[in-house]
Parts: sequence; structure tokens; C-alpha cells
Amino acid sequence: MTYDAEATRQRIFEAATAEFARHGLAGARIDRIATAAKANKQAIYLYFGGKEKLFGQVVRAKVDEICHAVDLDPRTLPEAVGQLFDWYHEHPELIRLLLWEALEVDGGRVEGEEERKEGYRGHVDGLVAAGVPGRAAAQDWLFTILGLVAWNFSVPQLRRLILDEPDPERAIARRREVVVELARALAERAAPAPHP
Repeated sequence: MTYDAEATRQRIFEAATAEFARHGLAGARIDRIATAAKANKQAIYLYFGGKEKLFGQVVRAKVDEICHAVDLDPRTLPEAVGQLFDWYHEHPELIRLLLWEALEVDGGRVEGEEERKEGYRGHVDGLVAAGVPGRAAAQDWLFTILGLVAWNFSVPQLRRLILDEPDPERAIARRREVVVELARALAERAAPAPHP
């Protein structure tokens, strides 16, 4: 049986995603990642360069995944926000990873920061091209949309307490409807005025 380096990398990456989402950067353990991935610790250092770099690569990959899954165009914003909402609901690990990153990096630079900024710049450029008036407005618009969706999954205890909905899936469906409607209002506000 031959050694499959790519399969090993993928197993490490999946195990690391689960470990970091559960325990954060400080609480994650390389030995648990290695055990879950059926790999040795040396492979993790060889392929990823250590725990901090692996954490950064995991966060970046999950952010890239969502960035490529949804196109936030003001002309189709309600549908795109619905897709984004569904994606976050189906991939709760991204919110946990971002929250851990916020807690543990504490205002410092994040791994792959320039590349991640470049990805967001691309979304901002797309929003400007689609009619959002100016870069600053597009940046604020993007940040607001992401927050509007992500907050629903960042604090599930507040969602439960405030909505007082005993069925978590009904609460999520209710929040999705509200978020999509808010996105519709934002899209209407951002739509360029027709020329006379």
C-alpha cells in the first residue's frame, strides 16, 4: 500500500477543523488532531508548519469556501442572503472558528490576512460594480450583511432566550425570513436610481 500524501493532508485538515472549532487555538491539541486524522504529529508540522499556521489555514479555507459559495449582488441580495444563511446553518464550524480567532488573536494580525483582505476587496469591488455607491458604502454594506446573517449563529442562547421559540428549527426558519426581508430592504435602498 502506497502512502497518499494528499489524503493524509485532507484527513489532518478535517480533524483540525473539528478540533479548532471545538477547542479554539489555545485549547486544541496536535496529538488529538493526529489521532483523529490517523496521521503522525510530524506530518502535521511537515504539511502545515505548526498549530498556529494550521489554525490560520483552516479559518482561511472555511472563509474562502463561503466566499465562493455565495455572490452578494445587490440585484439578487435577498436570495443570496438566504443562501448565506443556509450555508452558515449547515456549517456551524465557521462561526466557531471566527469567534475563536477573534478571542485568541486579540486585535493582532491573522494568518493569511493579506490574502483574506484581497478576497473581501473582490466582493467590495463587485458590489461597487453592481451599483452600491462608493467603496466605503460597499464595505459597510458587506460587513452589515455578514453580521446580519452570522449573529444568528454566533449567539444561539440569545436567539433561544429572545425568540422564546421551543423548536430550534422553527426559530432558525423565523430568523431566516426576517434576515431575507431586511436584505430586501437593503437591496432596494442600494439600488441605483433610474435615469430620467
